[in-house]
Amino acid sequence: MTSEVLARLRGLCLALPEVEERLSHGEPAWFVRGKRLFVTFAERHHDDRVACWCAAPPGAQEALVAHQPERFFRPPYVGQRGWLGIYLDVPVAWDEVEELVRDAYLAVAPKRLADALTRPALAERPGDP
Repeated sequence: MTSEVLARLRGLCLALPEVEERLSHGEPAWFVRGKRLFVTFAERHHDDRVACWCAAPPGAQEALVAHQPERFFRPPYVGQRGWLGIYLDVPVAWDEVEELVRDAYLAVAPKRLADALTRPALAERPGDP
């Protein structure tokens, strides 16, 4: 199960612009432009449960943990900075995880990358190649 969960999380992270993966504290982690950590896999860092930790917009951690503590938690080390823990050893709503990964990316990405990701694609004009 762990390898499938990790593969799915990896796919979500690497689908975002200018993201690279490398180990951080012995676990896979994803960085924007190699510098700004936005998601880390956490198989050995929290009660031996499979989870990920991700940057989160202000207030998201508190709201999600309060309403769904069976799925979300305040991770050690980075929880005081608003990061969100997501359990991945329970039934996972992957569409929601995808949204949370995207929010994590937007929370740390440089403005140009964040703007490019949130700006709707320009429609091709008739006659353009």
